Amino acid sequence: MRVLGMISGTSHDGIDIAVVDFADDADGVTAAIEYTTSTPYSPGLRERLRAALPPAPVGFDVACELDTLIGQEFGAAAAAAVRAHGQAGFGPVDLVCSHGQTVFHWIADGRALGTLQLGQPAWIAEATGLPVLSDLRAADIAAGGQGAPLVPILDTILLTADAEEGRRAGALNLGGISNVTVVASGEEPAAWDIGPANALIDAVVTADAGTPDGFDRDGRLAAAGTVDDELLEQLLAEPYYALPTPKSTGKELFHFDYVLEHLARRGADLALADVVATLTELTARTVADAVRAAGVESLLVSGGGVRNPVLLGRIAELLPEVQVRTSDAVGVPSDDKEAVAFALIGWASASGLPGNVPSCTGASGGRVLGRLSPAPGTPLPSTGVREAWPRVTFRASEGAAG
Repeated sequence: MRVLGMISGTSHDGIDIAVVDFADDADGVTAAIEYTTSTPYSPGLRERLRAALPPAPVGFDVACELDTLIGQEFGAAAAAAVRAHGQAGFGPVDLVCSHGQTVFHWIADGRALGTLQLGQPAWIAEATGLPVLSDLRAADIAAGGQGAPLVPILDTILLTADAEEGRRAGALNLGGISNVTVVASGEEPAAWDIGPANALIDAVVTADAGTPDGFDRDGRLAAAGTVDDELLEQLLAEPYYALPTPKSTGKELFHFDYVLEHLARRGADLALADVVATLTELTARTVADAVRAAGVESLLVSGGGVRNPVLLGRIAELLPEVQVRTSDAVGVPSDDKEAVAFALIGWASASGLPGNVPSCTGASGGRVLGRLSPAPGTPLPSTGVREAWPRVTFRASEGAAG
């Protein structure tokens, strides 16, 4: 069964896609990553989305418009990917699993009460002619979980070899928000959102008219700036970091106005490079503190932050006792890991398997995730219901495109 997984993360810069072929073999299931790509949002949609994110007040009209516009761009990106995947000589895609775009994560007293992802799946089904699985977090929240992170279902597979060899292993994602999964032999997996990774850096860079990229390309601003120790200590005092796990967060807390409030309290006129350097150090420090406290010995890193040598280098410097590698080392491209994870969740749901890890989200049990939008004139896909998760091995497919 081939599943196209797609997501736009909390950096809201575009749509990441991975097509994965899941095939039974003698050892369980082999997951071959056949195609990956990333499609930027159109400038107009990205600006509308940025303007509507917390703490901006929006009405149902804006939410409806964004749901449609994001769905249309997801549909166009998925259709283009299906065509390119077929032109590369691979077989047909059976299912799309769309995470959509998170616009709000409702947290009260440390517990997730709801979450909202936009990107109307009917547009994706119409554009591709395929059934679409969406709304992937709600079932976990209804079962008492945080609804996040969901990537641990993939992380626990990628970290199996380390755990079997007796190492305490972690998988770190540096997207808009940093999150980590920790696996050790004889223990239930654990996972949680650590705090901001690129979210605050991107927010201040996007707000500056002189930096059109909208992010700190290659960590150049961080490298040129100086960490402001007083601002850093203010930021490190954020109560979220002291909350017990499992826990989750997002841009409802870590947004541009959050930085402005701290800068106003700091009472100094800091250059953009110094602010970015300080926020980069904030991410590195909070990540290192969490990884060290969890006793991790081996760390796989993925997400957009991998492309920031200042951030990745500083994390490695703060964790000299930890082996730090990117997820490419275990066969999953670091830029595409979340899209691969949602392809895996799509296959799991089609197989009747839970896609959440209860010990990571805090849910009362495993849940089959998502709701299905059928494609016009096509039956719903099925791989046959499985009684339990098989052993899954990921590999790059020969001739993989993207």
